[in-house]
Amino acid sequence: MKIGIPKESETEKRVAMVPEVMPKLTKNGFEIVVEDGLGINAGFSNEDYKEKGASITNRNEVMSSEIILAIGVPENEKWNKGQTVVCLADPFRDAEIVKRLAAEGVNLCSMDMIPRRLSKAQAMDVNSSQDNLAGYKSVILGGQYSNKLFPMMMTSAGTVRPAKIIIMGAGVAGLQAIATAKRLGAVVYASDVRLAAKEQIESLGAKFIEVDGMEDFEDESGYAKPLTPEFIQKVNETVCKVAEDADVVITTARIFGRDAPITVPADAVKRMKRGAVIVDMNTDTGGNCELSERDKVVEKEGIVIVGVSNLPGTVANTASMLYANNVANFVTSLTKDGEFVLDMEDEILVGPSKESDFYVKGMGGVLVTTNGEIEKKQERLKGAIK
Repeated sequence: MKIGIPKESETEKRVAMVPEVMPKLTKNGFEIVVEDGLGINAGFSNEDYKEKGASITNRNEVMSSEIILAIGVPENEKWNKGQTVVCLADPFRDAEIVKRLAAEGVNLCSMDMIPRRLSKAQAMDVNSSQDNLAGYKSVILGGQYSNKLFPMMMTSAGTVRPAKIIIMGAGVAGLQAIATAKRLGAVVYASDVRLAAKEQIESLGAKFIEVDGMEDFEDESGYAKPLTPEFIQKVNETVCKVAEDADVVITTARIFGRDAPITVPADAVKRMKRGAVIVDMNTDTGGNCELSERDKVVEKEGIVIVGVSNLPGTVANTASMLYANNVANFVTSLTKDGEFVLDMEDEILVGPSKESDFYVKGMGGVLVTTNGEIEKKQERLKGAIK
């Protein structure tokens, strides 16, 4: 079978496959064709791909492959019925893509739908691999735009006190941000609506910001549940009070398939000290800070607000390598005798069964459409595209 890797949009620097990961696929019998110039923005040349056995060709030939590996859904393409595309489709938020590919008879596998609690899915969990990098880069950006150094320093000219950093949310991205900020010498405070995160936060050396009346707002899939407006306000007030004298605030709150919740309202920004920095990690889904702007660095009320929407894309070489491993592990797990087979009994594809400890109502696996049909397991998805 032939696997095609097309170039991404102009704004996406990551690529879906890197040369060093290709042998995972070729040794399973796949032929790989990549679009001319595929990896330039991520630091990979045509020669790098050729050395690992790929053919360099034009987009039309790449897009005629039985399997397409990509970051985003390739746009403005004419698909062949029965093709499989493996990418990050964000199907709950972009129902039009699902309807379009279903109409073309394409098998759409959206890697952001990986049932992450299944042990065999963890090597394919693109959300974790990319969020980990985003958490790291958010701290680096905070340091870049801050007017303070992070660590304490004893100098002949006086003692430099460490910076105070607030991390709002302690999922994969938040925990990496905490660890990175601590390694750089900052004093770190962190919050989360999941009580289970308290121990993780404190184990990394940060101080947990507790909110009165907190319950464990974690759903069966490991994501944070939507909160009531009343509790959101209480969380905002508590955390933003701690953040008033912070040097850097990093927001990580993301609800799968929904717009990002506002965790830093405009009035909280006004109360922060002049020169502070807010790094909003979720401007691609609306933003956590009410005053942030997608893909812009703005100054409002004397506060610098960083709104880079694709943080993993700013470290494209590393992000591409991790994503390629995730995707290669997924493809090879469904390969039998050199053929990629959509096994409708596989929990990675269709989600855990009702008898499984990991079953979540309305949440299927990565397979979103099959030969023109929207997968019946995707109850939430079917509701979203009506």
